[in-house]
Amino acid sequence: MPSDSAKRFLDVTLAIIAATLLCIPLAVVYCLVRFTSRGPAIHWSKRVGINNALFMMAKFRTMRIDAPQVASHLMQNPRMYLTPIGGFLRKFSLDELPQLYNILRGDLSFVGPRPALFNQADLVALRTEKGVHVLKPGLTGWAQVNGRDELPIPVKVAFDEYYLHHQSLLFDIKIIVKTFADVIRGSGVSH
Repeated sequence: MPSDSAKRFLDVTLAIIAATLLCIPLAVVYCLVRFTSRGPAIHWSKRVGINNALFMMAKFRTMRIDAPQVASHLMQNPRMYLTPIGGFLRKFSLDELPQLYNILRGDLSFVGPRPALFNQADLVALRTEKGVHVLKPGLTGWAQVNGRDELPIPVKVAFDEYYLHHQSLLFDIKIIVKTFADVIRGSGVSH
């Protein structure tokens, strides 16, 4: 298991490198979101962090401003709320790029369980029961690279629990590499 300080050093280093390399794409996506739909380019959502503490997580906005504030898998027809470029941003995980800010702040790690929305009580309760709540949430995680949106909550938590008991620097690198491959293919996104 990597030490907290080593993992934090890796997170900050990777976030600075990524933000530097992606500053132009970040600016382009920001402008595209602003010009193709009404509302702010960045959407802040209340998420559950380490030890179930709440924090505000940044994403490029992919949904219209009148979309319900629930997990999109709980919506009857989430596609009807997508902005003109929302589906594209989600397919290639471009909406997640502002979370580099959350990594620099210390709210997120690069690898860990994806942070639940504040109102996903079933997911939070099961993660707490399995001890997963002690992990800092991540930009990507073991569950993400094994099904992403397609996983039912118990399966997702089982992957999170596996990560809890098998953390290592090599495992984190494997997850990051697999994440890039999945993003390039656009796999695992249901809407």
